[in-house]
Amino acid sequence: MQLALAPMEGLVDDVLRDVLTRVGGIDWCVTEFVRVNDRLLPPSCFHKLAPELAAGARTRAGTPMRVQLLGSDPACLAENAALACTLGAPAIDLNFGCPAKTVNRSRGGAVLLKEPELLYAIVAAVRRAVPVEIPVTAKMRLGFDDKQRALDCARALADGGAAQIVVHARTKAEGYRPPAHWEWVARVQETVRPTVFANGEIWSVDDWRRCRAVSGVDDVMLGRGLIVRPDLARQIAAARRGVPVAPMGWSEVLPLLLDFWAQVRRKLSAAYAPGRLKQWLGWLARAYAEAATLFAAVRRENDCRRIDLALAGCRSVPEMPYPGEHHRHAVLVGGGHHL
Repeated sequence: MQLALAPMEGLVDDVLRDVLTRVGGIDWCVTEFVRVNDRLLPPSCFHKLAPELAAGARTRAGTPMRVQLLGSDPACLAENAALACTLGAPAIDLNFGCPAKTVNRSRGGAVLLKEPELLYAIVAAVRRAVPVEIPVTAKMRLGFDDKQRALDCARALADGGAAQIVVHARTKAEGYRPPAHWEWVARVQETVRPTVFANGEIWSVDDWRRCRAVSGVDDVMLGRGLIVRPDLARQIAAARRGVPVAPMGWSEVLPLLLDFWAQVRRKLSAAYAPGRLKQWLGWLARAYAEAATLFAAVRRENDCRRIDLALAGCRSVPEMPYPGEHHRHAVLVGGGHHL
């Protein structure tokens, strides 16, 4: 079984990849998408979104990182994929799942699910362009407006040479509304030979168990659930081995948040750093009452020094009881295009 961290544009950057992979349980992660239009990008574009390339394409915890490309021109995507490999990418992932309107309007992401023949052309061109030992993988949804061509799309990706296919078990039109149609993941895996990963609505170990039972696949990609509960991958990995471990309490999550904030302050200007902190806090607030309290305290604060003081004050706050499942959907803040 493999557990992957989803490539959530605007949310899971190199800083959050670093923090989350150090918790454990994640086998590999993916960059935010590198947008490819009509030209060969300079190496700086890849290093900006994937600074881990300078460290063997691994996070600080040693977790392998794949480079994800998004676009619709097979030749241009192939050329950029080849460049990414020379820069150290150990795998190339292709994005056919992004539901963002701005991306879809420019023929990127989920809109390409209307054209299975183009999916095949893209994957085949990239597969030919990169070294044989470097896998090409793909992420798809079940369709754009409906699921009628889901299996055609999966076949196109497989026939083009995708080594693995991650299936976000909803269409673009369904967005992120529950439920995720895990039964369609089973249909995809029955249709194609490559390993299929299930993705969507896995918020807990119990969700993972239900997903596994319905989809019939062992491999999963975790997105929002892992942002909310940083140890979800570790919990699932332990449950798979039959040795469950206690969930992380706020006293363990707070150091991760403080490290995240320290890295964000180094990476971003004072104008943008507070927004990144609030973004993750908003997600953490779904599982941790302390995060909801802290979010309320800094929600309107944009001065980094005053945020420093608010975070410092959290160290002396006693841990609160776990808020329970009803709190899961209580808070949602910003977050880009969650793929």
